[in-house]
Amino acid sequence: MAREKQPEPEAEATPERSYREQLDALNPIAQPLASRKLTRKLYKCIRKAAKHKQIRRGVKEVQKFINKGEKGITVLAGDTLPIDVYCHIPIMCEDRGLPYAYIPSKADLGAATGSKRPTCVVMVKPHEEYQEAYDECLEEVQALPLPL
Repeated sequence: MAREKQPEPEAEATPERSYREQLDALNPIAQPLASRKLTRKLYKCIRKAAKHKQIRRGVKEVQKFINKGEKGITVLAGDTLPIDVYCHIPIMCEDRGLPYAYIPSKADLGAATGSKRPTCVVMVKPHEEYQEAYDECLEEVQALPLPL
Protein backbone atom coordinates (compact mmCIF):
# COMPACT_ATOMS: atom_id res chain seq x y z
CA MET A 1 0.00 0.00 0.00
CA ALA A 2 2.80 2.42 0.77
CA ARG A 3 4.15 1.97 -2.75
CA GLU A 4 0.83 2.96 -4.29
CA LYS A 5 0.77 6.26 -2.41
CA GLN A 6 4.26 7.39 -3.51
CA PRO A 7 3.35 8.49 -7.09
CA GLU A 8 0.59 10.79 -5.82
CA PRO A 9 2.87 13.48 -4.30
CA GLU A 10 4.83 13.60 -7.57
CA ALA A 11 1.61 14.19 -9.48
CA GLU A 12 0.71 17.03 -7.09
CA ALA A 13 4.16 18.57 -7.47
CA THR A 14 3.64 19.26 -11.18
CA PRO A 15 2.47 22.85 -11.78
CA GLU A 16 -0.22 21.77 -14.27
CA ARG A 17 -3.39 23.63 -13.38
CA SER A 18 -6.61 23.73 -15.31
CA TYR A 19 -7.77 26.86 -17.12
CA ARG A 20 -10.48 27.28 -14.45
CA GLU A 21 -7.95 27.13 -11.60
CA GLN A 22 -5.69 29.63 -13.37
CA LEU A 23 -8.57 32.12 -13.59
CA ASP A 24 -8.57 32.40 -9.78
CA ALA A 25 -5.13 34.07 -9.87
CA LEU A 26 -6.02 36.75 -12.46
CA ASN A 27 -5.33 40.47 -12.04
CA PRO A 28 -8.26 42.89 -12.05
CA ILE A 29 -6.91 44.51 -15.25
CA ALA A 30 -6.77 41.25 -17.25
CA GLN A 31 -9.25 42.32 -19.95
CA PRO A 32 -9.83 41.25 -22.72
CA LEU A 33 -9.23 37.68 -21.55
CA ALA A 34 -8.79 34.96 -24.16
CA SER A 35 -11.15 31.99 -23.96
CA ARG A 36 -9.73 28.53 -23.24
CA LYS A 37 -9.88 27.70 -26.96
CA LEU A 38 -8.19 30.95 -28.04
CA THR A 39 -5.56 30.53 -25.31
CA ARG A 40 -4.62 27.15 -26.79
CA LYS A 41 -4.45 28.65 -30.31
CA LEU A 42 -2.23 31.49 -29.04
CA TYR A 43 0.16 29.02 -27.33
CA LYS A 44 0.36 27.03 -30.56
CA CYS A 45 1.05 30.17 -32.60
CA ILE A 46 3.68 31.33 -30.07
CA ARG A 47 5.44 27.95 -30.25
CA LYS A 48 5.57 28.18 -34.07
CA ALA A 49 6.78 31.79 -33.91
CA ALA A 50 9.48 30.87 -31.39
CA LYS A 51 10.83 28.20 -33.80
CA HIS A 52 11.23 30.90 -36.47
CA LYS A 53 12.57 33.51 -34.00
CA GLN A 54 9.54 35.74 -34.65
CA ILE A 55 8.68 36.64 -31.06
CA ARG A 56 9.54 39.48 -28.73
CA ARG A 57 9.63 38.40 -25.10
CA GLY A 58 9.55 40.47 -21.91
CA VAL A 59 8.25 43.92 -21.00
CA LYS A 60 11.37 45.85 -22.00
CA GLU A 61 11.76 44.20 -25.41
CA VAL A 62 8.05 44.30 -26.31
CA GLN A 63 7.82 47.95 -25.22
CA LYS A 64 10.84 48.87 -27.34
CA PHE A 65 9.42 47.26 -30.48
CA ILE A 66 5.92 48.69 -29.96
CA ASN A 67 7.57 52.13 -29.82
CA LYS A 68 9.49 51.34 -33.03
CA GLY A 69 6.16 50.59 -34.75
CA GLU A 70 6.52 46.82 -35.11
CA LYS A 71 3.29 44.94 -35.84
CA GLY A 72 2.09 41.77 -34.13
CA ILE A 73 -0.22 40.27 -31.53
CA THR A 74 0.68 41.15 -27.95
CA VAL A 75 -0.10 38.43 -25.41
CA LEU A 76 -0.03 39.32 -21.72
CA ALA A 77 -0.11 36.99 -18.71
CA GLY A 78 -3.04 37.72 -16.42
CA ASP A 79 -1.38 36.46 -13.24
CA THR A 80 1.56 38.89 -13.18
CA LEU A 81 2.08 40.79 -9.93
CA PRO A 82 2.66 43.62 -9.27
CA ILE A 83 0.44 44.99 -12.05
CA ASP A 84 2.66 48.09 -12.34
CA VAL A 85 5.27 45.99 -14.14
CA TYR A 86 3.30 45.89 -17.38
CA CYS A 87 0.05 47.86 -17.02
CA HIS A 88 1.24 50.45 -19.60
CA ILE A 89 1.57 47.86 -22.41
CA PRO A 90 -2.20 47.62 -23.25
CA ILE A 91 -2.38 51.43 -23.47
CA MET A 92 0.59 51.48 -25.84
CA CYS A 93 -1.09 48.78 -27.96
CA GLU A 94 -4.38 50.70 -28.10
CA ASP A 95 -2.58 53.93 -29.08
CA ARG A 96 -0.93 52.14 -32.02
CA GLY A 97 -3.92 49.97 -32.99
CA LEU A 98 -2.19 46.70 -32.08
CA PRO A 99 -4.31 43.73 -30.98
CA TYR A 100 -3.67 42.35 -27.49
CA ALA A 101 -5.17 39.74 -25.19
CA TYR A 102 -4.58 38.35 -21.74
CA ILE A 103 -4.07 34.67 -21.00
CA PRO A 104 -4.24 33.17 -17.50
CA SER A 105 -0.68 31.95 -16.83
CA LYS A 106 2.79 33.49 -17.16
CA ALA A 107 4.38 30.06 -16.58
CA ASP A 108 2.48 28.60 -19.55
CA LEU A 109 3.32 31.66 -21.65
CA GLY A 110 7.01 31.23 -20.87
CA ALA A 111 6.81 27.52 -21.69
CA ALA A 112 5.16 28.28 -25.05
CA THR A 113 8.13 30.49 -25.97
CA GLY A 114 10.47 27.59 -25.29
CA SER A 115 11.84 29.09 -22.07
CA LYS A 116 11.89 27.59 -18.59
CA ARG A 117 11.25 31.03 -17.11
CA PRO A 118 7.79 32.57 -16.78
CA THR A 119 7.13 35.46 -19.17
CA CYS A 120 4.55 38.19 -18.63
CA VAL A 121 4.47 39.70 -22.16
CA VAL A 122 5.09 38.25 -25.62
CA MET A 123 4.63 39.82 -29.04
CA VAL A 124 4.05 37.40 -31.92
CA LYS A 125 5.15 38.76 -35.28
CA PRO A 126 3.56 37.57 -38.56
CA HIS A 127 5.58 35.16 -40.72
CA GLU A 128 4.70 33.15 -43.84
CA GLU A 129 5.57 29.80 -42.19
CA TYR A 130 2.63 30.00 -39.75
CA GLN A 131 0.54 32.73 -41.43
CA GLU A 132 -2.70 30.73 -41.26
CA ALA A 133 -2.45 30.16 -37.47
CA TYR A 134 -1.39 33.79 -36.98
CA ASP A 135 -4.34 35.15 -39.02
CA GLU A 136 -6.78 32.95 -37.11
CA CYS A 137 -5.45 34.20 -33.75
CA LEU A 138 -5.38 37.81 -35.01
CA GLU A 139 -9.01 37.63 -36.10
CA GLU A 140 -10.16 36.18 -32.76
CA VAL A 141 -8.08 38.61 -30.66
CA GLN A 142 -9.45 41.58 -32.61
CA ALA A 143 -12.98 40.29 -32.02
CA LEU A 144 -12.51 40.40 -28.23
CA PRO A 145 -14.24 43.37 -26.58
CA LEU A 146 -11.81 46.03 -25.33
CA PRO A 147 -12.14 47.18 -21.70
CA LEU A 148 -13.87 50.51 -21.15
